[in-house]
Amino acid sequence: MRLLPEPGPARTLALSTLVNTVGRGTWLTVSALFLTRSVGLTVAQVGLGLTITALVSLLASTPMGYLADRHGPRGMQLAALLASAGFTAALVAVRSFPAFLAVGVLMAVADAASRGARGALIAGAVPADQRVRTRAWLRAVTNVGIAVGTVAAGFGIAADTRTGYVALILLDAVTYLGAAAILLRLPVVPPVPAPTHGPRLIALRDRPFLAFTVLDGLMSMHFGLINIALPLWIADHTSAPDWLVSGCLLLNTVVVVLFQVRASRGTEELVGAGRAARRAGAVIAAACALFAASGGVSAAVAVPLLLGGALVHVVGELWHAAAGWGISFGLAPAHAQGQYQGAYGMGMQLGSMVAPVVVTTLAVGWGVPGWLLLGGLFLVLGALVPPVVAWAARTRPAEPAAPVPVG
Repeated sequence: MRLLPEPGPARTLALSTLVNTVGRGTWLTVSALFLTRSVGLTVAQVGLGLTITALVSLLASTPMGYLADRHGPRGMQLAALLASAGFTAALVAVRSFPAFLAVGVLMAVADAASRGARGALIAGAVPADQRVRTRAWLRAVTNVGIAVGTVAAGFGIAADTRTGYVALILLDAVTYLGAAAILLRLPVVPPVPAPTHGPRLIALRDRPFLAFTVLDGLMSMHFGLINIALPLWIADHTSAPDWLVSGCLLLNTVVVVLFQVRASRGTEELVGAGRAARRAGAVIAAACALFAASGGVSAAVAVPLLLGGALVHVVGELWHAAAGWGISFGLAPAHAQGQYQGAYGMGMQLGSMVAPVVVTTLAVGWGVPGWLLLGGLFLVLGALVPPVVAWAARTRPAEPAAPVPVG
């Protein structure tokens, strides 16, 4: 299978994403160790800082998307990448919690700008029937880039020196610059004039779309199952070997890389995307049941149940991701793709903020009943998406076609 899509805007976006996510993989892997062992922050300070920056990024998502619509998404994306490079490099000068918080907030705003601009850039540079497929390619290469960055970060962690950590932080900064350089090959997507009357941030007034965003964000808590709940469950509540945690995570990464593009077929239209969301909820519910069944049994039984649950879960993950892209692109007006993509991202951020508490309390704290309750929750969330999307589709006003990229 090819790693990159066909030559054209989609390939340029994929190459830029691949380079950028190598740096992201290093940062995700070493950030906690760098901030505690090299900067000298406490674990509580790191947790508080990351929570604050996540909240800032959430609140900035829609306004940054609006600016991408008004000023052109390619320019906004380039500015966000360059700003991220500078702010990331500034981390090496951080020596206190206030300094970390100041740099972290700036990084969060730049990240929000990048997300909103990326959605509008895909909408403007790629034909409408290829947008979901392009997002699928980007998710596949993101997993490859993060995996490469994680391996690279391992060398710095093994050295466990400030020099090693600083080198990895600077590598992350350089990948932002590399991603920006590649992005220059994209044609210019012209800005879209603001409507002459009415509110500017219309995404935040679009109740059907916000209802979908909340549902999708709550559904995204399933990422916490594989990353947070399952490792704790395997280690403390099953007889399976601890190394199975890595096996489940590796299985997830490989399946996403190989099958995300294929799983996106049929989700380009709203009806198909709604059905995919419903299937995702049902499949993730089944995965929760398999995880629940792995407790209190022998290792010979627990291991196939856990691997089977991880495989079933990632199938639901593929459908959930593809459904979200199809719905968020399909419901957004042509003149407001940036702000709608930013608003859609708010749901994912909401899910990532509440997932640690919800999945650990239910799955790890309550055990089998908690797993089954989570499964029921995902089943209901998935079932609610199609009627909400139908409601949203009925409220869409007719509008002219989106502008064609030039340059």
